[in-house]
Amino acid sequence: MKRLHILATACALGFLAPAAPYAQPVQATQNPAAAPDYVPRSGQAGKDVVWVPTQQALVDSMLNIAKVTKDDYLIDLGSGDGRTVITAAKRGVRAMGIEYNPDMVTLSQRNAEAEGVTDRARFVRGDIFESDFSQATVLTLFLLPELNLKLRPTILDMKPGTRVVSNTFTMDDWEPDQSVVLAENCSSFCRAYHWIVPAKVAGTWRLGDGELRLSQSFQMLSGTLTRNGKSVPISEAKMTGSEISFLADGQRYTGRVEENRMIGRAEGGGQDWLATRSST
Repeated sequence: MKRLHILATACALGFLAPAAPYAQPVQATQNPAAAPDYVPRSGQAGKDVVWVPTQQALVDSMLNIAKVTKDDYLIDLGSGDGRTVITAAKRGVRAMGIEYNPDMVTLSQRNAEAEGVTDRARFVRGDIFESDFSQATVLTLFLLPELNLKLRPTILDMKPGTRVVSNTFTMDDWEPDQSVVLAENCSSFCRAYHWIVPAKVAGTWRLGDGELRLSQSFQMLSGTLTRNGKSVPISEAKMTGSEISFLADGQRYTGRVEENRMIGRAEGGGQDWLATRSST
């Protein structure tokens, strides 16, 4: 389930995020028991947003686009009734939801018990803007663009390769790597966006007796490669997590970033290459 931001004008709806896995919220509080007959209302007010449930079909699509596996740790920010976390747990994924509303937390715990996934699905009460979700390998969201933008610097500092999936709303000028749309039986909130957190590679790298200069805008790269005294622009340059790929002087270079080193291969009969960072 997700939430929608409460705007100053009456009746304006925004969204919160799907359930998240085992991130450790700051000062997570003990959850008072919700009334046994507690039933959330779509559009009910919350701390930053109003709550609206995510369609189960879109939850499934979000997990599919992220290619979640049993090796992942999923965290859902603003987990509502827990359906994203529970769905992930039913796939064998360890998952945690961070939710501010204590009644929703208790409801989610009951739902997890009913589905028999309490060994993998965990829910905590916490503020998503004060919680540490850095250990997630998959992060799910259902938030308005301005809330996504507020979280974006923290997300970009997560481990390269972390997958981020947002219901409906984007990350401003950080273009998604992929998106998916529900084609049937969906009238609103039918799209999910997927990003892969890129390694930070902007700067100068020594590549043998040459030099690779890179500028970076999120996952997109530009720059020049200088070898044997000849400088050429790179093109089709992109990061996919820690994986780098670019074209220079008609040759495709692919590799992997490991802290201050890049290790890769030049395709088309090329050789293995190693680059070390000399400046940022």
